[in-house]
Amino acid sequence: MVSAHNSDGSAPGRPARPVRYELLTLGDELLLGLTANGHLTFIGAQLGRRGALLQRNVTITDEADAIEAQFRESWARADVVITTGGLGPTCDDRTRDVVAAVLGQKLVFEESIKRAIEERFARFGRKMTDNNLKQAYIFERGEVLPNANGTAPGLWAEQDGKVLVMLPGPPNELQPMFIDQVVPRLAARGLLLDRESYVQLRTAGLGESALETKLQPVFDRAGPALSVAFCAHQGAVDCRVSSPSGTLAPSDLDRIAGECVALLGDDFVCHGHDSLARVCAELLRAQEKKLAVVETATGGMLAQAFTEVCGACKFFAGGVVCCSNDAKMQLLDVPECLLLQHGAVSDEAAVAMATGAAETLGADYALAVTGFAGAAEAAGSPNGNPVGTMFIALFSPAGVWSKKLSYPGPRPTVKVRAVNAALDWLRRELLRAQRGQATPVRRIGVMQ
Repeated sequence: MVSAHNSDGSAPGRPARPVRYELLTLGDELLLGLTANGHLTFIGAQLGRRGALLQRNVTITDEADAIEAQFRESWARADVVITTGGLGPTCDDRTRDVVAAVLGQKLVFEESIKRAIEERFARFGRKMTDNNLKQAYIFERGEVLPNANGTAPGLWAEQDGKVLVMLPGPPNELQPMFIDQVVPRLAARGLLLDRESYVQLRTAGLGESALETKLQPVFDRAGPALSVAFCAHQGAVDCRVSSPSGTLAPSDLDRIAGECVALLGDDFVCHGHDSLARVCAELLRAQEKKLAVVETATGGMLAQAFTEVCGACKFFAGGVVCCSNDAKMQLLDVPECLLLQHGAVSDEAAVAMATGAAETLGADYALAVTGFAGAAEAAGSPNGNPVGTMFIALFSPAGVWSKKLSYPGPRPTVKVRAVNAALDWLRRELLRAQRGQATPVRRIGVMQ
């Protein structure tokens, strides 16, 4: 098997030579466009974090001939082959049988897997059909990767100096298996770095070009051994610093990242990959404060961002989606006269919504988002606001105020950018509160 070891036999931090990874994603639903190929982005990102470049991804049908031909090709040229899909109980799940035949391995029945499948069906109060037993067959010279979230276990085999990883298709099954089982195994064999290959800084409030300009003095001092990459999202930009040659040690990268953080100030969100919502959640927890949200145009996306964070009940009081004026008045006590005078998409309405959410749900902070994410809504605007006009309000112990934002673009983009703008505004206010800085006195209403 391809490996890299120091002279004393210990696994080093960096593989001795590049390891070729290939990914085979199987399923007619991928080729028909019925399901997005999220496995490519997920697995590619996880390998990249540990210093490995996914050299190729091939998506193929569920037909046995196609699986055999592509697996033979990939197995001949790659050091590590990862397959996704085709391990389930139905007639179109052929990956296990085809790959076993190519490798010359027998499939043997594993009683412990059968019991695990039976127990899972029993927990859901369902009768197990006989075709599920197909999932209990494993390679005679391989290992099982337990699946805590489904019935099809993953498979691991080392043969011909190579590694084969076979994973089930559902993302909720594949992703935890890959992170918790596959990555540690590959790292232990020297096929991945034992830590992330780069230091990532997540930022908000600056575009790519402005971020690079701000950090360029740090990069210049580091010299040519430093590699810098940027990745822009809707309302945030990631900056990754690394040293592909290995000239700069991890401690050097940490020091360089620290210099960048000092320059960024509150534009720095976090190290790594945490979401804006998770960062806000940690700040709310640390300050023992609770948040409420109210949304119209974003339709629950803001609440969803917070409920994705484990233990949301500790900091999240709740959320309200109210698109009609009647709902705003009944649920949040927004005055009817205010809505008639200023409109439901206005600074004044956003402020009233945030205040109503905080008071109704008993929260210390509240975010409100209202606006025109699409042409149909904007067509009826009494104020002539164009598509992409969004109003965000923030209620805090220091007061309540609003912002008017403009995000031209398709509906999904407008919604994501509005949510991220609201999250970033909350984050910055929580940082000021954490530092004990007095928030400037602002009148209730528009924040310029």
